[in-house]
Amino acid sequence: MMSHTLSAPIVRRLRGDHISQSPQRRLTVTVIIPCFNYARFLPGAIASALDQRDVDIDVIVVDDSSSDGSLAVARRIAHDDARVQVIAHPHNLGPVAAFNDGLAAASGEFLIRLDADDLLTPGSVARSVALAEKHPQVGMVYGYPVPFSGSAPESHRDRAKFWDIWSGASWLERRCQLGVNCITSPEVLMRASVVDSVGGQRALAHTHDMEMWFRLARYSDVGWVGGCDQALHRDHPDSLSAQQVDVITDLHEREDAFRLLFEDGMGDVSENARLFRLARMALANEALSRTVSAYAKGRGATPETDGYLSFARGLGVDLIGLPASANFSRAERLGPVRSPRSPHLLGWAALYRMTRELGAPVRQSRGI
Repeated sequence: MMSHTLSAPIVRRLRGDHISQSPQRRLTVTVIIPCFNYARFLPGAIASALDQRDVDIDVIVVDDSSSDGSLAVARRIAHDDARVQVIAHPHNLGPVAAFNDGLAAASGEFLIRLDADDLLTPGSVARSVALAEKHPQVGMVYGYPVPFSGSAPESHRDRAKFWDIWSGASWLERRCQLGVNCITSPEVLMRASVVDSVGGQRALAHTHDMEMWFRLARYSDVGWVGGCDQALHRDHPDSLSAQQVDVITDLHEREDAFRLLFEDGMGDVSENARLFRLARMALANEALSRTVSAYAKGRGATPETDGYLSFARGLGVDLIGLPASANFSRAERLGPVRSPRSPHLLGWAALYRMTRELGAPVRQSRGI
């Protein structure tokens, strides 16, 4: 849990006649679909893109040397629909290279990165493009992604109720204050001219999307399409993140994303330093919080807590002034045997768990 002194992002909310469900002109959107062994999901992802209304859609499927017939599925669909293009990797190069190769071939005024196991909701692209058309300073538009497993939901909220326009600087500062991403991926529409300016995805194992969203915000304003469902995000055990990302790995990779972002030589040097410090403080506080929680649950002084503390101490920030420092000192003083019997630590750990579990759904439903 972070300090109560978080600054509010600068936001302008528009309602009623100020918002539209569709753009005034038919604009072109390129949907890039990186695919690796998702033959069973790929037709649905492509169809969810091609079926969008009031925009001109083209799809680029980049097959990353799948072994399950994904390439044949993509080529069959492309044969039947000229709007679909297929790029085939002879060797597996990973999701970053797959997206960037699709990006190099894209020609749309706007871009969407759609994982092959996710779906766009009907009308979502028109709703996003409508905001971007009216607000040319916005380089990234997103909305609520409905999480699901198994069969896709049969209904969704299909009308935008409001638009939020954040200054990119204030949106990015909030992300640094919290140290976490608030976007899955399929719900994002990018302005191609802004992507051309900042570049494609960078070589990060699991936080390449996060770093790109933050880089776009450093360059342009950010828009939120509120009151509707903009994508369907599939949760399943075969996903890359479900298989490979544990807590300590996630902490390190989020730090890698912030470091790459703020030490890339782009943007204002002093502002980059300030924001990077905020991000490191947030990550250190999370590591301390997880340490306290582990002590309260009887897992203190273990390789788990050693990993959290090593990470926090390696960030180069003053741990004493962090919100979780007092409870960490208490847990350290009580030790691994007495900490699980402390009503204070047990109550704090329960509150922290609830806050953590609710945090991601709240961020995704509010956009920030």
